[in-house]
Amino acid sequence: MLLLKNVNLFSKDAETMNATNKSLAFLNPDSIAIIGASTKPEKRGYQAIARLLQDGFPQSGIYPINPKAPEILGVKAYSSVLNVDAPIDLALVCTPARSLPGVIEECGKKNIGCVVVLAAGFSEIGEEGKAVEQAMIDAGKKWNVRIIGPNTNGIFNLHKKANLVGVPDAEIGNIGLVSQSGNVTLGFITEVARKGGTGFSTFIGVGNQADLDFSDYIRYFADDENTSSAVLYVEGFKDGRKFLDSAREVVPQKPIVVFKSGRTAQGQISAASHTGSLAGSYSLTRDVLRQVGVTVVEETDNILPIAEALGKLPVAKGNRVAILTDGGGHGTIATDALVDAGLMIAKLSDETVRKLKEILPPAAALNNPVDVAGATDEDSAPGAIAVELLLQDENVDILMVTGMLGGFHRRFSETLLESELQAAKEISLHVKTYQKPVIIQSVYRPQKVEPLMHLQQAGLPVYIWVEPAVAAAKAVAEYGASCRRLQQVGDSSDITVLPEGTAIFDRAYSEGRSALFESEAKDLLRLYGLDVPPEIIIKSEQDLSKLPESLKNEPLAMKIVSEDILHKSDAGGVKLNVTGEEARKIAFQQILNNAKDYKADAKIEGVLLTPMLKSGVEVILGVTRDATFGPVLMFGLGGVFVEVLKDVTFRAIPLSKTDAAEMVEGIKAVEILNGVRGTKAIDRNALLDLIMKLSEMVWMHPEIAELDLNPVITRPDGVSIADARIILSEKK
Repeated sequence: MLLLKNVNLFSKDAETMNATNKSLAFLNPDSIAIIGASTKPEKRGYQAIARLLQDGFPQSGIYPINPKAPEILGVKAYSSVLNVDAPIDLALVCTPARSLPGVIEECGKKNIGCVVVLAAGFSEIGEEGKAVEQAMIDAGKKWNVRIIGPNTNGIFNLHKKANLVGVPDAEIGNIGLVSQSGNVTLGFITEVARKGGTGFSTFIGVGNQADLDFSDYIRYFADDENTSSAVLYVEGFKDGRKFLDSAREVVPQKPIVVFKSGRTAQGQISAASHTGSLAGSYSLTRDVLRQVGVTVVEETDNILPIAEALGKLPVAKGNRVAILTDGGGHGTIATDALVDAGLMIAKLSDETVRKLKEILPPAAALNNPVDVAGATDEDSAPGAIAVELLLQDENVDILMVTGMLGGFHRRFSETLLESELQAAKEISLHVKTYQKPVIIQSVYRPQKVEPLMHLQQAGLPVYIWVEPAVAAAKAVAEYGASCRRLQQVGDSSDITVLPEGTAIFDRAYSEGRSALFESEAKDLLRLYGLDVPPEIIIKSEQDLSKLPESLKNEPLAMKIVSEDILHKSDAGGVKLNVTGEEARKIAFQQILNNAKDYKADAKIEGVLLTPMLKSGVEVILGVTRDATFGPVLMFGLGGVFVEVLKDVTFRAIPLSKTDAAEMVEGIKAVEILNGVRGTKAIDRNALLDLIMKLSEMVWMHPEIAELDLNPVITRPDGVSIADARIILSEKK
C-alpha cells in the first residue's frame, strides 16, 4: 500500500539540507587558488588577483597557479595546487575548457572543495562541448569537487572581501544574489550604488549549472548569517522539482525573490490536451513557485526594493495596512495602490482614533489614511507618537508612512533636524517593540537626509515613490501568509494504487494506444472515488434500441469514441440534448459521418451516450507532466474557450487542501463561482474534494501524461464530470 500521509508538497530532508550547506562552505573562503593566473593585466587570471588585493583579501590566502611565473603582483606563484603547502578552500579556474578534467583531478588530490569555472565551450556549443562537460562532471564526482559554472562570470562574498567577479564598488549588505546573467548582475550592483539601499552578501553566477544549481545556493543562504534574503534571476531551472523541494524548506527561514525571464515563450504547441497547451506558459512557473512560498517579481525595478523589505522587516501577521501621511495626496495615492494590490485598508479601533485625536490638530484625518494635517511641520514628535499608536492597534498588520518624513529641516529650517532625528530614533524603537513591518516612503530619500538614513540603518526600508513601497508591502504580506501556510501540517490521505486502475492502462498499452478511451478514463476516475455519471457505448444503430430504461427518456450527450480523434468537438463528434429514438439515430449517423470526414482512416470504437448534466458553472481540471516541474494540476473556467481566456491557475502535485483552495481563489473570474446576478455560490467543498482526489490519483499513476476534465459542471449542490480525456506517458 502506498500512502500519501501529511503531504504538504515534498518531504523535508534535514540531513540532506545540512549536508548541502556544509558542502558549500567554500562560498565563505579563507583561501583561494587562481588557476591560470597571468602576468598580463588584460587577463582574468591577473585581474582576479588584483581585485582580491585591492579589496583587502588577505594576501596570505591567495595562491596564483602559473608554472612559469615565480610571482604575480607581489604574491608568490606555484606551478600546481599540489605544491601549495597550505589548505585551499576555493579555486578560480581561468584555463580553457579542455583543461578542466585534469584541473579538477589536481584540485581533488589537494582536497579543494570547489572550482569556479569561467570558461565557455561546454554543452552550450554542441556535442563536442557536452563530452568535455561530462568529463569535467565525472572528474568532480570522482574527486568530490563541486563545480560552479562552467560559463560563469564568477562569484563574490563581500563580507570576506572575496571578489572573484572583478566588479568594483559593489555595496556590502545582506542580499544574496544568484543570476544567469552577468549584465543583469551588473545592473543590480549599479542600482544599489546609484539609489542606495541594501547591498549584497554573496553573488553566484550559475553559468551552465553542470553541477551546483539554484537549489544548492538557496540552501546555503538559509544558514548564512550574512544573508537576510535571496534574489534569483532565472532563465531556466536545471531541475525544477528539486528547486521546489529546496525552496519549500528554505522560505520559512529566508525569503526568496525570483525574477523569471522568458515569460512570453510559446506553449507546447503539439500537446494533445488543453492543459498541455497551456502548461508551457509563464503562469505555470509563477504559480508553482508561489505555491512553495517564493516571491515572484514581474517588474525589474521592484526586485531589490522587495528583497530589501523582506530581508529587513518582521514577518507580517496579515494584510491590513494603516497609512500615516503628512499630506493628502500621498495618502490617497497609497490607498489606491494598496487596494489595487489586493491589500486591506485597516479599520482603526475606536481607542486608536480617540488617542490620535488627542495629539493631532482638529483638521487631521483620523480614519485611515491618517493625515497629520501639518502637525509635524514644526515638531516631529506627534508623528512618532502616531506611529506607536497605529502599531499598538490590533487591527493593523503593516504600517506605511508616506510623504516628506525626515525632510522638513530641508524644506523649512535646519533647526528642525534635531526633532526629526529624535522622531526617527523613536520610530525605530517602536518597530522593535511591536514587531510589525513599517515601510517608509519619503520624497527626500534621494537626498539621503540624516533622519532617513538612521531609519534605514535601523532596518526600515525607505523609498522615494509610493509604487515600490506598495509592492514591498504586498510582498511582506504575502510572505507572511506563505510562512504560515508552509508550516501547516497537511491533510492525511490513505490512497492505494488499485490493480483495477493499473489494468486499464495495461490494456491501452497492449493495444498500442496513446490515450484512454473516454469510458476508460471515467472508469479510472470512478475507481478513485470521483463522481462520474453513467454512460454506455453503442457500436451500431441497432444498439440504440437496447438502451437501459434509465437513458431512453433522458436528454443525452452523444460523443465519438476513437483513439484517433481526441478533440471530439473539432471533428463534429459531439451532439448534445438528444432526446427520443429517432433523434438518437440521426445523431448517431451524423457523428460517424463527421468523424470520417474529419479523419477518413480513424478507427471508430463507437459512440458514447451519457445523460445531459444539470446546468452550472463550467470549469476545467487538467494535469500535465511539465518537463521542468513534473506533474502539475491546472484549474480554470472550462468549456471550449479555455485556451482563449487562459484564466487558469497551476499547482504542483501532490496538493494540500490549502493549495487547492488557493488555486480556485486565484482565477480572475472567481466571483462567478461565488454567485452573481441572483445565482447561488457553487459547492466549494465538493470542488475541493474533487481536486484533492484527482491530485492523489495522478500521483499514484505516472502512466498519466496529460489529463483534461472539461467541462466539470459545478453547482450549489455538487459537481459533475461531463468529459474526461487521458493521454498516456510513454511505456517504460
